[in-house]
Amino acid sequence: MKELRPTTAELMDQYVLGNYGRFPIAFSRGAGSYLWSEEGRRYLDFSSGVAVCALGHSPAVMQDSLREQSAKLIHCSNLYLIREQAELARFVVETMMEIPGKVFFCNSGAEANDGLIKLARKRARDKYGAAAGKNEVITCQQSFHGRTLGGIAATGQPKVKLGFDPMLPGFLHVPFNDVAALREAVTDKTCAILFEPVQGEGGINTATPEYFAAAAALRDEFDLLLMFDEVQCGSGRTGDWCGWRTVLEGTGVVVEPDAVSWAKGFAGGFPMGSFWVSDAHAGALGPGTHGSTFGGTPLACAVAMAVLGEIESAGVLENVKVMNARIHEGVAKWDFPVIRELRGVGLLLGFVLDTERMNGVDGFLESGKTPSLFVVNRAREAGLLTVPAGDNVVRWLPPLNVSGEEVDEALALFESVLAGMSVK
Repeated sequence: MKELRPTTAELMDQYVLGNYGRFPIAFSRGAGSYLWSEEGRRYLDFSSGVAVCALGHSPAVMQDSLREQSAKLIHCSNLYLIREQAELARFVVETMMEIPGKVFFCNSGAEANDGLIKLARKRARDKYGAAAGKNEVITCQQSFHGRTLGGIAATGQPKVKLGFDPMLPGFLHVPFNDVAALREAVTDKTCAILFEPVQGEGGINTATPEYFAAAAALRDEFDLLLMFDEVQCGSGRTGDWCGWRTVLEGTGVVVEPDAVSWAKGFAGGFPMGSFWVSDAHAGALGPGTHGSTFGGTPLACAVAMAVLGEIESAGVLENVKVMNARIHEGVAKWDFPVIRELRGVGLLLGFVLDTERMNGVDGFLESGKTPSLFVVNRAREAGLLTVPAGDNVVRWLPPLNVSGEEVDEALALFESVLAGMSVK
């Protein structure tokens, strides 16, 4: 008798660490904005691996780059010169940032943010000495900066810290967009201010021009570093290479950071993180201060260059703006009591749920789920993949090259979900 093949769920349960709360579905393939489950059902993916698959699933430019580069050179130690790394760094400096600086490559956003923290502390230590104690980093409440010990210490959400005490010292969390609280927190001990221009995991919250301006002024007054975490909002997701530029466009506020981190969509799904440092401060991380065995391999850099090159040459940044307008136009026609607002920038969008009205939705209280997870599950059942952002925000993170027809399909699917949620 033929032995029964275990299901993916059974294998996961038996062999894979249970640190994720996973949805009960396994995918066998993807193409563009769609994923197919092992059972053959097609889903419209408006989560994109949580802002990772910038060009959708298995785009041709990534396949070609992987094939060509893997036939030449996959890995090379950072003890040697790497042409692909140099070319990618030049693109980051000259095209994405347009500000002279240097780039470090790693494997994830958490690693990139750890690098920013090290940079800020090392730069202050070199300039002021250990006795000055200038080593504190100010971040924001509801922020998210990664799952390393440094990342969770920097993150302004208590839930990610539970069980991992003692925390890495030297972090202060202030309310996002509270200029007065930020000013009060900065002292001679502060070495950096780090925040996301658009908070992703915290609920799709956008920094105000006043907050940017205040942070830049404090940077100059206290001689600290101003650093932006663009792991989720960068690499084109807002319709510009840099999320902070999109947020400040047309406001009259001009701010230049000292360092910026990226990951997620930076290489379209290939594990890749990076951070840029202005020339004025790049010298703080000299030989022996920082490193990564797998950071910036020829293969990873070639794939990232292919993805970023496609975004640049195929009009993808403009598409982000056009599709943002299309989504807003569609949502403006809705009238659903459970939706309070649609907020965000570019294709980093959040539907904010009315938590009180959600209590009157059939089946919600009995589900034991948060409002966002309840709606995300309903959307998944309808064939649309989304992700929560906190307890009351449903995130849309479609591929940056999503088509108008796919946007219309997503709007129709989500509208049907909301229409089916009758409020008592």
